[in-house]
Amino acid sequence: MHTNQNSPARKFLPWLGAILVLGLFSGCETVVLTNLTAPSLAENPSQIYTFTLRVTTKTNTVPKSSIAPKIIVDGQSFAMKPSAFGDGVFEFEYQLPNGRDEVAYYFLVPYKIETQNGVTDAEVYTEIVRAQIVRRYVLSLEVNRGPVGARISVLGRGFTPQDTIYFENLPARTTFESPNSLGFFVPAIDANRNYRVMLGSAAGNSPVGTFRIDPSNLVVTPAALALRVGERQTLTFSVPVSAPPGGLLIDVTTDVPESVIMPEIIVPQGQTSVTITVEGGKPGGGSLFLKGFGAGEVTVPVTVNAN
Repeated sequence: MHTNQNSPARKFLPWLGAILVLGLFSGCETVVLTNLTAPSLAENPSQIYTFTLRVTTKTNTVPKSSIAPKIIVDGQSFAMKPSAFGDGVFEFEYQLPNGRDEVAYYFLVPYKIETQNGVTDAEVYTEIVRAQIVRRYVLSLEVNRGPVGARISVLGRGFTPQDTIYFENLPARTTFESPNSLGFFVPAIDANRNYRVMLGSAAGNSPVGTFRIDPSNLVVTPAALALRVGERQTLTFSVPVSAPPGGLLIDVTTDVPESVIMPEIIVPQGQTSVTITVEGGKPGGGSLFLKGFGAGEVTVPVTVNAN
C-alpha cells in the first residue's frame, strides 16, 4: 500500500521524497485499505463486475463521514458506494467492454484528519491491480460418488473438446457435451476411496472436486471363452443395480488383443445387463480383465484355437 497527503501523480517529484516516506508510515497507521475483489473474475453475459474494498480507520481522528472511496479503472475515477456486507465496506459495479481479458484498477480514498491544530486533508491509495477475466471455470460435479464405469457430468463454463478429466494423474474417458458441460466415465481404479478430480487442458489444470468410487459387483457369463478363429460367441455382463443416466461403461482390457475382437461395452441406462458378441481373432490364449469390481478385478480366460 502507498499513501501520502498529496496526489499520486506528483510523487515523481524528487523534493517530495522525504514527505512521501513519512506519509507512507503515518497513513498506514491511520487508514488501511483491503482489496476484497477476487484476483480473477468469472465472465458473465452482462459483462458487469463488482469491485469491493474495505476501509479500516486506526484512529478516532478520522471522521467516518470524511471517507470517500473511489476506484480508478480504465483511466476514469468513480465514486464507490457503501456495501450491504458491513460497515467500512464499499462496492462499485463496472461494465467492461466486450472482448477484454483483463482490467487494471486501483483504489483511492480521500479522508480528513481532525486534530487540535485543525483539519488536514489526506488520502491513501493501493497499488495498481490487474484482474483477469476468466472465461473458463468449473462450477461443480453433478454427483460426488459412484461406481466404476458410471457416467458423470461436470458443470461449468468455457469447456472445449480438448478438455480431459483426471482422477489424480489418471485420465478418465471424457466427452464434450457443450461449452457448459463435460461428461466422463469413472475410470477402472480401486474402489472404497476418494480421488482428487482435475480438469486438464492446454491452459493448465483446474480443480473440480473430490469423487468417491464405490464398490460394485459384476458377473460375466460364461466365465470363460473357448473360440476358433472367426467363431462368434455371446458374452453377458450383469451388474446388481440399474445403470445410471448415460449408461455404465465396462472397461475391458486383455493381454491377447489380436485374439479377441469385441465392441465397446456399455450397460444401457436403467438396465442391469448387456450382451455382446465376441469373435475369435488370431490363435492364442489369455484373459479379459475388468478392474474395479468385486475384490478388485474380474478375470475371464480366453482361448482362441486355429480351425
